[in-house]
Amino acid sequence: MRDSLGDRIMIICIYIFLILFAVSTLYPFLNALAISFNQGLDTSKGGITIWPRVFTIENYKVVFKDERLMSGFVISVLRTIVGTISSILCTAIFAYGMSKRELMGRKYYMVMCIITMYFGGGLIPTFMLIRNLGLMNSFWVFIIPGLIGVWNMIIFRTFFLGLPNGLEESAKIDGCGNWGTFFRIVFPLSGPVIATLALFTAVAHWNEWFLAGIYISDQKLYPIQTILRQILLSNIVSEQATSIDSASLAHLQKAKTVTSKSLSMATMMVATLPIICVYPFVQKYFVKGVLVGSLKE
Repeated sequence: MRDSLGDRIMIICIYIFLILFAVSTLYPFLNALAISFNQGLDTSKGGITIWPRVFTIENYKVVFKDERLMSGFVISVLRTIVGTISSILCTAIFAYGMSKRELMGRKYYMVMCIITMYFGGGLIPTFMLIRNLGLMNSFWVFIIPGLIGVWNMIIFRTFFLGLPNGLEESAKIDGCGNWGTFFRIVFPLSGPVIATLALFTAVAHWNEWFLAGIYISDQKLYPIQTILRQILLSNIVSEQATSIDSASLAHLQKAKTVTSKSLSMATMMVATLPIICVYPFVQKYFVKGVLVGSLKE
């Protein structure tokens, strides 16, 4: 059956809207990428769109010579890996316990968890708690406070409730206890949920910059996002003068290829591209992994 004229017009309008939406979404990123590869002095003239007008890699040379950025990059990578694995594992274990109907006070615990999603102690009580726990100026301040995510727990719990009871009964008949059932049966079957929530958790860890500014005074423990924020709020050219040799600085000033804006964009690309590269590997799990959170118990 052939589509009517109205259906064709509607399809054309939908495609036009999607194309315009994609362009509006991608343009800021492509513009920043073009500026990062463009000569700084030329960038100050304006008019850069999605392609560098005067191509150069001097911006990236200065970025990779800055020891702060490389240290921050390592901290961000370690934080993302350790934080994601520990958070997903602890949240899944907690959700597995909450999914047990025979758990006494299960509804009370659930209500208490949901309350924490809407109400918090505030910055000052949290700061005092972190200080009393001895997490100030520690790498673990990035990991321990975020071990359990209530929203992720609810999604895990909903998925576990949807698993057939016969799986766990068969495992118990074969001699598995609760831990064996969880790690040998339940957890391996949760691949789509784990992949989706792991990506969300990893992105949150990678992009987070606020905690370091509150709880960390040692700049060696700053993640790259916190360093990027400092760079964007300061004159990067004068800061780079203390971290690169004078000959390189004189060369850059003579060539006039580096400006604060071009270096900021190059730094932003270095901080953004690694987490973007993760998306293609877990994209196929998105639909199945996210939809389980909308299923009813």
